Amino acid sequence: MPSWQPGSSPSQGSPLARSESTPSKGTPGRHNEDMEGLIFRMHQMLIEELDADQISSMAPDERRGLVEQATETMLRREMPSVGGITRDQIVARVVDEVVGLGPIDGMIRDPSVSEVMVNAPDEVYFEREGIIYLSDIRFRDAEHVQRIIERIVAPLGRRVDESSPMVDARLADGSRVNVIIPPVSPKSPTVTIRKFRADKMTMDELVTAGTIEAELAQFLKACVKLRLNTLISGGTGTGKTTFLNALSAYIPESERIITIEDPTELRMQQPHVVSLEARPANIDGKGEISQRELLRNTLRMRPDRIIIGEVRGPEAFDMLNAMNTGHEGSLSTVHANSPRDALARVENMVLMANLDLPSQAIREQVASALHLLVQLARHSDGVRRVTHVTEIIGMEGQIVTMQDLFTFNQTGVDSEGRIMGRLAATGLRPTFAERFDQAGIQLPESVFLVGRGA
Repeated sequence: MPSWQPGSSPSQGSPLARSESTPSKGTPGRHNEDMEGLIFRMHQMLIEELDADQISSMAPDERRGLVEQATETMLRREMPSVGGITRDQIVARVVDEVVGLGPIDGMIRDPSVSEVMVNAPDEVYFEREGIIYLSDIRFRDAEHVQRIIERIVAPLGRRVDESSPMVDARLADGSRVNVIIPPVSPKSPTVTIRKFRADKMTMDELVTAGTIEAELAQFLKACVKLRLNTLISGGTGTGKTTFLNALSAYIPESERIITIEDPTELRMQQPHVVSLEARPANIDGKGEISQRELLRNTLRMRPDRIIIGEVRGPEAFDMLNAMNTGHEGSLSTVHANSPRDALARVENMVLMANLDLPSQAIREQVASALHLLVQLARHSDGVRRVTHVTEIIGMEGQIVTMQDLFTFNQTGVDSEGRIMGRLAATGLRPTFAERFDQAGIQLPESVFLVGRGA
């Protein structure tokens, strides 16, 4: 089947590369080159004919409608022989060039595409259902990519040039965009857009998607109600934020929740939520507000729960301190490939606070602050799965002790390449199990039995 191209349906696309392999390159065809040349010429003609100030002052829908009408008129005048699907494709692409994000605008609008990656003018990839594909669309050259980058960053009040060649920002719709231009990216300007899902997945949907077993979801619901401090760990693109958002839905509506993010991605469902977002420095290098500053301020805001979208620096120390001083039930995510790696990452981030704390003291903080680790992974079939649910027990000498309560056991791969296996209990009961009964939370004993429950 063909890869994504303008006008393609969400079901189209053939995998060029899964996340763990190296994508192969595509070669732009003559048709694409001719089409790009035509679109470029019509774009230039429209710039001369339309009033730029008038267009910029219009609402987005009105702007797109005006440009679409002008493009159709021009196409009838300049190329009367063009018609049908070709005419519609040309009009759509020219409109995208004038008021959208050029060749990738269609991908951005495609709800089945979760990420768009421009590596070079002739290397545009997209992610669908956890698998990376090479698209058929092309930019004319590096200057074309650069022009679209300017269109992306200008409304955000950001600048990208040789003195500031990297930008990490959030689009108006909540999507995350990362831009790197030469000389840091010598081959070509690159763009990576992780699209924002307006309809965040619920835990029930994650069960249906195969991310987690239903009984384990009930166990994690009980842990949230028990106010256990939980850290969600995983590599890039494993669905940590999606899982955090789904897990946070179990927080009672009566509680005051304060979220700290960089950038904002969570969509809390409770009524009493205060969302805080870190801010980068301006062009002059001033005005930065870090997650650590926000977390310190949060402690003065009487939070019942603190949710940090992703802990990535010295704010880890303040997070542990908050968890150890009465702010239980906190949730956060961290980049790590295993539960043990997650603890090491947290320890390293605490060291970034430059407090000269000995490793023993940091590990004791970690052991007393965190209760539970949920590890996520994206497998070769594109499915994101919980692979470990691990309890942090305490200290043994200078080592933080842990025990796996649930682990994913792979049994094989089916004929369609889908991973076979299940998330099963290890047979170990959590040390906090009796607290469920004390809190009036009922869980079936089968949840923790080997070969049964989750």
